[in-house]
Amino acid sequence: MLPLAGYLVVVQLREGAWSLWWRPAGLVVLSYVLQWVGHRIEGNDMGEVIVVRKWLRKPYVGISPRFQVRATCPVAGTTDTIQGTEP
Repeated sequence: MLPLAGYLVVVQLREGAWSLWWRPAGLVVLSYVLQWVGHRIEGNDMGEVIVVRKWLRKPYVGISPRFQVRATCPVAGTTDTIQGTEP
């Protein structure tokens, strides 16, 4: 939806439809709300939130724990977390 908002801004500026500013702004807000809902369902943080938390040196969830795969190293016999697809 975010690319659609950008396209809508260009079309409205070209046609001089300044009174319809709320349509692309609404699409931008709706896009971020849907992104936030999706990340809450998955269990991880949004990219924008991760950047801010890194700057503030706070913990963040880059990849949801349920999407991380546990693997055993055959040489050392240790268990390590590998980022992968859902098991």
